[in-house]
Amino acid sequence: PSFFFFFFFPPPPPQKPPPPVQPVPAAAPVPGSREERLVKMTPMRMKIASRLKESQNTAASLTTFNEIDMSNLMAMRQKYKDQFLDKHGVKLGFMSAFVAAATSALQEIPAVNGRIEGDHIVYHDYIDISVAVSSPRGLVVPVLRNCETKSFADIEANIVELGTKAKNNTITLEDMAGGTFTVTNGGIFGSLMSTPMINQPQSAILGMHAIKERPVVVNGEIVIRPMMYVALTYDHRLIDGRESVTFLKSIKEKVEDPERLLLGL
Repeated sequence: PSFFFFFFFPPPPPQKPPPPVQPVPAAAPVPGSREERLVKMTPMRMKIASRLKESQNTAASLTTFNEIDMSNLMAMRQKYKDQFLDKHGVKLGFMSAFVAAATSALQEIPAVNGRIEGDHIVYHDYIDISVAVSSPRGLVVPVLRNCETKSFADIEANIVELGTKAKNNTITLEDMAGGTFTVTNGGIFGSLMSTPMINQPQSAILGMHAIKERPVVVNGEIVIRPMMYVALTYDHRLIDGRESVTFLKSIKEKVEDPERLLLGL
């Protein structure tokens, strides 16, 4: 008789997927070496570069400066910051005062809130302020909409919301679309003075800077005060020197005397 032997071979155990290939970090530069590296620009950096060059080529940019005594605003913040946090759930910063002051000044001088479109001027009956914030992908400018309707608490809450989205890379194009005026604060990085570039197609941008104690003359006496330089870069095609200086002076007066903001003065 014939015998047939059947051998059962179990299937091989499933193979584990190979570990992901880890990118090899770039070698640290050797001191004294003169090598160069070619790195492709990110889409965000390319967009920023394009917009900045567009601004430089389009606007007749001019910058005017002033300085602000921050004593009263700092005293108000120190006095009410805990109550403000308890009631509104957000910290009371300096940005809300500058946004509120800019909003009031924009209502006083509508040309700064306008833009040029062809051979026409567009005047906005609303105030949407772009606030420059840093993100892992670069500088972004989300928009605080209808600032003319917002309180200090509304502004601070809106800034926190947009700043968080920027840090988490969840900010959207809708968050950054539009804007009629921009406020940027180079002071958080230590900048003492700068000439910010206009965010096209807007016509002006306010630059805040670091607060430094300096000797100033008050009522004929030399005193030490916390001072901030502020800069307004504006499109001279639309905004005259008188309007730009008056606008920046209005912001100075409102920030130096915060009660003016509360009284609408």
